[in-house]
Amino acid sequence: MKLLLSASAIIIATGILALLWALLQFLIIARIPVRSQEVTDSTSLVNGSNDEATTLRLIEIYEAIYEGADSFLKAEYAVCTLFVSVFSVVVFVLVSWGTGWDMTRGFFTALSFVLGAATSMASGYLGMKVAVYSNVRTTVSAQKSGWTACFNTAFRAGAVMGFALCGLGMLMLYFTLLAFRLKYSEPEEWIYLTESITGYGLGGSCIAMFGRVGGGIYTKAADVGADLVGKVVHGIPEDDPRNPATIADNVGDNVGDVAGMGSDLFGSFAEATCAALVIGSSIGISGGWDAMMFPVVVSAVGIVVCLICSFIATNILPVKTEAHVEQALKLQLISTTVLMIPSIYFAAQGFLPKEFDLKATVGDDTFVLHPWQAWLCVCMGAVGGLIIGLITEYYTSASYAPVQEVAHSCKTGAATNMIYGIALGYKSAIIPVIVLALVIYGSFTLCDMYGVALAAIGFLSNLATGLTIDVYGPVCDNAGGIAEMAELEPYVREKTDALDAAGNTTAAIGKGFAIGSAALVSLALFGAFVTRIRIASGDKLFSQGVNMLEPLTFAFLIIGGMIPFAFAAMTMKSVGVAAMQMVMEVQRQFDEKPHLLDANPTERPDYDACIVISTKAALKEMVPPGAMVILTPLLTGIFFGVNAVSGLLVGSLVASVQLAISMSNSGGAWDNAKKYIEKASPDSELKGKGSDIHKAAVVGDTVGDPFKDTSGPALNIVMKLMAVLSLVFADTFYAINEGSGLLNLS
Repeated sequence: MKLLLSASAIIIATGILALLWALLQFLIIARIPVRSQEVTDSTSLVNGSNDEATTLRLIEIYEAIYEGADSFLKAEYAVCTLFVSVFSVVVFVLVSWGTGWDMTRGFFTALSFVLGAATSMASGYLGMKVAVYSNVRTTVSAQKSGWTACFNTAFRAGAVMGFALCGLGMLMLYFTLLAFRLKYSEPEEWIYLTESITGYGLGGSCIAMFGRVGGGIYTKAADVGADLVGKVVHGIPEDDPRNPATIADNVGDNVGDVAGMGSDLFGSFAEATCAALVIGSSIGISGGWDAMMFPVVVSAVGIVVCLICSFIATNILPVKTEAHVEQALKLQLISTTVLMIPSIYFAAQGFLPKEFDLKATVGDDTFVLHPWQAWLCVCMGAVGGLIIGLITEYYTSASYAPVQEVAHSCKTGAATNMIYGIALGYKSAIIPVIVLALVIYGSFTLCDMYGVALAAIGFLSNLATGLTIDVYGPVCDNAGGIAEMAELEPYVREKTDALDAAGNTTAAIGKGFAIGSAALVSLALFGAFVTRIRIASGDKLFSQGVNMLEPLTFAFLIIGGMIPFAFAAMTMKSVGVAAMQMVMEVQRQFDEKPHLLDANPTERPDYDACIVISTKAALKEMVPPGAMVILTPLLTGIFFGVNAVSGLLVGSLVASVQLAISMSNSGGAWDNAKKYIEKASPDSELKGKGSDIHKAAVVGDTVGDPFKDTSGPALNIVMKLMAVLSLVFADTFYAINEGSGLLNLS
C-alpha cells in the first residue's frame, strides 16, 4: 500500500499544521481580557467585581513573574550562547580532523549543532512566555462558575508549547536534512548526511542540560526557602504575599518546569530521530529517501493524532467537575497511544517498502525487514511508555495506597516520612525497569538496534500531548499563587489547587515517559556509536560487539555508574546552598520588618532580593555539573579510547535509569502526601493543615523538591548527552591511535 504523498509533503504539512494550531490556541487564550483601567462588569479581571485595586494587584503580580522569568532566561541563554559559540568551533575542528580533514562534514555537524541549540532555546523561551501569559488568565477563568473555562485555559496554554515545539523542532530538523542532501545526493552518501545531523541532537541536549539544571536550581531554591521559613517556622500559607520568596517561587515554575522540561523533551526527540537515522541509513539504499525518513514520519503522524485527541478534553468531554480533571488529562495520554497504533501501521505500510535491507549493528548479517516489524517496534515503545506512566501514577498519586502510606508515616515525624518516601522511590523502579527490558528485548529481536531507536520514537510519538500536560501543571500552580498573592476569594485558590493537584500527578506520569524514552534513546545512540566506529575502522573494531569483560571497558563501566550519583550530589547540594541563602534572606526580612507577619500588613516584602539570589545561584551552580557531563566522555575518548567510552556509556545508562525513577517518584510521593494531609479536616486522623503531622509532611516535600524537579529529571539528560556527544565525536576518537586513545592502554 503506497501513499500518494511523499514523506516531505507529510512532514512539512504537519509541521506547519502544528504551528498554526499552536497559534490558534494562543489567540483563544488572548481573548480573555486583562485590563487595569476603566474596569466594568463585562471587562473586569475580577469576575463579578469592579475592584480596580485588585485588578491592578493581579497585573502587578503577573508582570513581576514575567519580568523575573524573562530576565533569568535571558541571562541563562547568554551563558548558553557563549558556550554554543565556543563549542561549535570545537565540534568543527575535532569532527573535521577525525574524518581526515573533511571540512564539509565538520561544518555540517557544527551547523546542525548550532541549529539544535538555537531551536532548543527558542522552544524554552516560547514556552516560558506562553505560560506566564496564560497563568493570570487561568486565575481569571477560575473565578467563573464551573470548571470548563479554567481547565481549558491552562490546557490550551500547554498545547501552545506542545505543538509549537513539535512543529518547530521537526521542521528545523527536516529542512536541515534537505539542505545537507544537496551535497550528499546519492543514497550511498546518506550515511554522511545522517552523521552530520547528529550535531542537531547534541545542540538540543546541551541547552537542555543547562536549562534543566539552571531552571531546577532556581525554582527549588526559592521553593525550599519559601516553605522552610514560611510554612514550617511561621505557619503562613503557601504563596502568601507576606513571604518574600513567593514571587521567585512562581518565577521558578516557568523557568524550570516549563522552559527546562521543553528543552529536555526537545532533546529527546532530536536525539531519538538522529539515532534512528544513523542506524537506519542503509535503508535508504534499498528503500529510498521516504523509507529512511520513516522515523520523522512517525513524529509527523503523532502531531495529527495529538491534535485530534485534544478535542476530547476541550470539546467532546469537557471538564465539568473536580473529579473530571485528572480523568481528562489521563484520557489524553491513553487516547493518543491507542490512536497511534493504527495510524503508525498505515504510515509503515505507506512509506516503507514491502521488504528492505538493514545491516546488523553487531556481526556481518544483513536483515530483510518488513513494515509490520517496524510498526510493532514503534507500538512497543508507545504502549511501554503508557504502562510506565500509569505505574508512575500509582506510586505518586494520593488516590492510591503508596502515597497514603507515606502520609500516615508523618504521624510519627519527619524521619519516618523520609524513610517511607525513599523506600517508595526504590520500589517504584522495579516495574518500569522490567517494562524497559521487555521493550528493548522485543524491539531488538525484531529490528536489531534500529528497532530500539524506533521504540524510543514510539515513546515520544505523542510528545505534543505529553508537553501539553507538563506545561498545564505549572500554569495552574502559578494561577493559584497569583490568586493567593492577590488575596482573592478562597474558592478561587481551592479550584486552582485542584487543577494543580491533577497536574502534579500527570506531571509525574510525564516524567515517567521522559525517563523511559531517555533510556531507549541512550541505548539507540550507543548503537549508533558502535555503527560509526565500525564504519570508521573498516570493521576492525566492534564488528562482533563490545566486549564488556575487557579490563578497560569494565573499569569505565564502573566509573560510568558513578557519574549519575556525582551529578545528583552536585545538583542537590547546589539547591541546598541556594536554599540556605534564601532562608537567611527571608528570615532577615521578617526580623527587620516584623509587621510583615501581621494579618493585614501595611508594607510589602522585597521580592526582588529573593529573585536575585535564585538567579545568581542558578547561573553559578549550573556550570560544574554540566561541564562534568560534557567533558567526561570527551576526555575519556581522547585519552582512553573507544572501549573506555563504551563502558562509560553503558554504566551511566544503567545507573541513571534507576536513580532517575526513584528520585522523581520519591519527590512526587512526598509532594502529594503533603497535599493529602492538607485536605484532611482538623478532627481527622491526619489533623490537616498547620498540625505537626502537616509540618513533618512539609519537610518531606521540601527534601523531595530537588529530587523530583532538579536532580531526578536532569538525569535523563545525563545519559542522553553523554551518548550523543560520543556519537558526534566517534570518528575523532577512532582517529587517535585507531581508537586506543592518547594513553594507548587497549
